[in-house]
Amino acid sequence: MDYLNHPFPSKRNTVFAKKGMVATSQPLAAQAGIEIMKKGGNAIDAAIATAASLTVLEPTSNGIGGDAFALVWVKGELYGLNASGPSPKGLTIEAVKGLGHDKMPVHGLVPVTVPGVPAAWAELSQKFGKLSLLETLQPAISYAEEGYPLTPILGKFWQKAYNSFKGSFTAKEFEGWFETFAPDGKAPAIGEVWKSPGHAETLRKIGESDAREFYEGSIADEIDAFMQEHGGFLRKEDLASYQPEWVEPISTTYKGHEVWEIPPNGQGMVAQMALNIFSQLDAPEWQSAKTFHQQIESMKLAYTDGQAFITEQQHMPVTAEHLLSEEYAKKRAVLLGDTAIEPVPYDLPAGGTVYLSTADAEGNMVSFIQSNYMGFGSGIVIPGTGIGLQNRGADFSLDESHPNVLKPGKKTFHTIIPGFLTKDGKAVGPFGVMGGYMQPQGHFQVVVNTLDYLLNPQAALDMPRWQWVGGKKIHVEPEFPNYLVQALQRKGHDIEVLPDGGTFGRGQIIWRNPETGVLAGGTESRTDGAVAAW
Repeated sequence: MDYLNHPFPSKRNTVFAKKGMVATSQPLAAQAGIEIMKKGGNAIDAAIATAASLTVLEPTSNGIGGDAFALVWVKGELYGLNASGPSPKGLTIEAVKGLGHDKMPVHGLVPVTVPGVPAAWAELSQKFGKLSLLETLQPAISYAEEGYPLTPILGKFWQKAYNSFKGSFTAKEFEGWFETFAPDGKAPAIGEVWKSPGHAETLRKIGESDAREFYEGSIADEIDAFMQEHGGFLRKEDLASYQPEWVEPISTTYKGHEVWEIPPNGQGMVAQMALNIFSQLDAPEWQSAKTFHQQIESMKLAYTDGQAFITEQQHMPVTAEHLLSEEYAKKRAVLLGDTAIEPVPYDLPAGGTVYLSTADAEGNMVSFIQSNYMGFGSGIVIPGTGIGLQNRGADFSLDESHPNVLKPGKKTFHTIIPGFLTKDGKAVGPFGVMGGYMQPQGHFQVVVNTLDYLLNPQAALDMPRWQWVGGKKIHVEPEFPNYLVQALQRKGHDIEVLPDGGTFGRGQIIWRNPETGVLAGGTESRTDGAVAAW
């Protein structure tokens, strides 16, 4: 039977619970988080367990060798963790061009940056967790050792990656990917069991050492030796010097709620900028071409500015505070008329990731996201370890005048973003939508769906999405109403209806009732997602 064939519409309902909830893109990973809660862990322990399990259960989107960000609500305060890694100290523009590249390559050894995921788990565990890191990683270790059957969307993207890689990943440094992810000379099929013993051993070492074995011990030695053998740039000294960073989350106010994101180098503020611009325009109307047009145009301007200016904050030519100011929003909003525009960057004033959300009975809540960037990442897997290294460095520019220009030890513009909503100083809850450059567009649409249209968590995620892809080009899902497609075309948008929703992000939401403590969760119909409840 065809597990990807769905000839009839189906419906998910919002899930409710009281003691705990985990929402993510893979059912077994969600259950792993609830299992840890039932063993005495809190929402933070559950987030770590779920995230670690996802490196095994959804390797098409994330891995041990990727980056992570988190927004953590504990005892009435919101904390931000930036666990993105910098470029290796030996990676320079001259070195990249010396290898014959005129821009950063997408795959291979060059775009590999320092992984932040293991350090994120350890940092969260030490600061807020109740259980040891090893105990929280145990479900992931078990899945890696014993294996699990592939879910439909996972199998779809695994096969797609294999079809792409088998013809292009011919150099010796890519052998580890095929040994790990295509052990029988093919991608595992939907429903077929896959296991990764080396992945399990790596997770065990990370748990036993609070991740120091990854950055300073035998795992770091293996990564260093592989990179030196094949001409890569990442070294043990890059790993040993890495520490994740606790940051002050940034917010904007929309419809009486505070919408929180991680500050740059992440792109979360693009969603906030778009909300600020959109709030300057007419009151939203339900399923209105005018409102969708204004949403799209607001996002186009915000994204164009984000791509032009966002990098590490000390390298930005304009402050995050200015880009989130009412002055900026008003100046951009006046450009919007009745027809689609070609966006250009703001004149400066003078002078495919996994997402999860967790919540517990104590009121702790976590919005967590981690990624290898483009699917399996760089395609580089350290043999026998299960460690697929990210290709986050692909976003660096080799143009010396660009804010996101490559420099040794620098963090690049980052696509992965967790979101969080509060009202009057109280937590509403975590939300997020993974999917590369779709992420701030997904955040924007989920917030509007929730606060303007008062949709429940599941409906807010299910609503058909649009995605700006450049210029006047807009992609929409197949369920997007045809009358709106036609109306938007009349407004000058170049609309393309895609055959499925695979590129429109995959998100989760957990809202908490401040009076009763009841949790309400939703997860994507676009993926294998589940809400595990207790």
